[in-house]
Amino acid sequence: METFLKPNWRKIGRSVWEFFKTLIIAFVLAQLIMVSVAQAFQVEQYSMEPTLLPRDRVLVDKFFYRLRQPRHGDVIVLRYPLNTQRNYIKRIIGLPGDVLLIRDGKLYVNERQMSEPYINGTPQGNYGPFTVPEDSVFVMGDNRNNSEDSRAFGPLKKEFIVGQALLIYWPIPHARILMPSQ
Repeated sequence: METFLKPNWRKIGRSVWEFFKTLIIAFVLAQLIMVSVAQAFQVEQYSMEPTLLPRDRVLVDKFFYRLRQPRHGDVIVLRYPLNTQRNYIKRIIGLPGDVLLIRDGKLYVNERQMSEPYINGTPQGNYGPFTVPEDSVFVMGDNRNNSEDSRAFGPLKKEFIVGQALLIYWPIPHARILMPSQ
């Protein structure tokens, strides 16, 4: 006598439902993390060369600045103030109350010349003196001669900061942690 195994449709249905429920929960959790904790961004311009190159992918911490204030040298992703649909990546040069001056290719913050080993070439042109407003930071690209930054669009209100770039994770040969001095 031949016996046929009948599929248990109820058990299969429960397994499929559990699988989809797990996928939905994972998707919702991933969205929450991307909105509030961390997000990946791809660099598209040469304005941060040599620190960051086009097509470098960076991981950005969106939570840090809820716990602490931005600092000099932080590399940040920002919403471009003239078109908030676009993201830029720049370095914080000035904090609220700082007086900035660029003369003869050198940056001065509060009358002190800054050491900037990360910049690409000697910056052209002069700027300032300029005092950073209380609710803002002043940002510049490391490739100063090829960067649209606070010299062009003014001080960046803190509300436009998306987060701090923590590390380059792709391509693998470029992978490294981004420290404020690099």
